[in-house]
Amino acid sequence: MEIAILALGCFWGPEIEFSKLNGVIRTEVGYCGGNSAETNYKEVCTGATNHAEVVKLDFDPKVISYEKIIEHFFKIHDPTTLNSQGPDFGTQYRSEIFYFNEQQKSIAEKTIEKENIKLSGKVVTKISLVKNYFPAEEYHQRYLEKR
Repeated sequence: MEIAILALGCFWGPEIEFSKLNGVIRTEVGYCGGNSAETNYKEVCTGATNHAEVVKLDFDPKVISYEKIIEHFFKIHDPTTLNSQGPDFGTQYRSEIFYFNEQQKSIAEKTIEKENIKLSGKVVTKISLVKNYFPAEEYHQRYLEKR
């Protein structure tokens, strides 16, 4: 089992998209990249915590590669908009790939290079080491109950 953490706008839609992929065992929404180890939705929305809304994926690398996950990441959001996706604006909605090791970082860098060729160098997706991941369990549960 491996883990990927990806920021690509509001986490609800991407969580559903990634959960459909064969080889993705579990998804979880949360926050990553911020200044503190714990946070909540209200704090993140202020923009002061520096957290991004993310989807955490547990996946089986024998079924789906990290590279395929990153390729899918680029298919389901606009990596050329800074701090926004669709109607959502703010630093928490940025495009960012959080990596756990040098292999993930290298795959992310190579994939961004390919995307930049397709998109005339307009990709704004950041690549960062995983820092201060915090699950949004409380908000996730409320969302599921409304569905």
